[in-house]
Amino acid sequence: MTTTLDLLLWAVLPYVTLAVLVGGTVWRYRHDRFGWTTRSSQLHESRLLRFGNPLFHFGLFLVLGGHVAGLLVPASVTRWLGVHDEVYHLSALIAGGLAGTAALVGLAVLLYRRLRTPAVRAATTRDDRLTYPLLAATLLLGMTATVLANGVGGGYDYRATVSPWVRGILLLQPDPLLMHDVPLPFRLHALMAMALFALWPFSRLVHAFSAPLGYLVRPYIVYRTRDDRLAARPPRPGWDEP
Repeated sequence: MTTTLDLLLWAVLPYVTLAVLVGGTVWRYRHDRFGWTTRSSQLHESRLLRFGNPLFHFGLFLVLGGHVAGLLVPASVTRWLGVHDEVYHLSALIAGGLAGTAALVGLAVLLYRRLRTPAVRAATTRDDRLTYPLLAATLLLGMTATVLANGVGGGYDYRATVSPWVRGILLLQPDPLLMHDVPLPFRLHALMAMALFALWPFSRLVHAFSAPLGYLVRPYIVYRTRDDRLAARPPRPGWDEP
């Protein structure tokens, strides 16, 4: 039986989160376009940044990719492709564990850098002080759900509950009853993720929506020589007239 709390948390709150995410992003772009930045602090410290930044971003990218595949692709599709449930859960445990560990270690390095470098610490804003703990809590809860529930706990098939709930939200057919008996780490992880998405447009995380993907397909830069032997006209003696 669906309770009022289930209805609020798993049928109303997701749409509030989506409204804040989309509306906040549009507002931020229209009214704070010049603030749409990561506020780079590379000039203040680069040694730790070179290690922690790629580790965090690549780990987080893999984590998000795993979530997309696990939540949006039905179990029937993977079974039709010949991937047995045991193989799927083992692969998700190993890949998700490695990706989550990389993201957490990278984030820990970045937080340590921010605390130990005075110039970087001074550039920390109020929304940073909320974003970083929320991001860390979301990652930790995700790792807890992955390792404890799917590893130590013997396995939990979230594709029978959490995944249909997410797809129902996107299809405007929410079913809060699906989340009623989901293990606590998964529910806390989902709530933290919604809080993070609601904060996203108002923090430095918004720069993810303007990632320079064009660099992957941009044409080569053409360099032109200044060698007088290859110039279109012979050089004139003396100074050129302005």
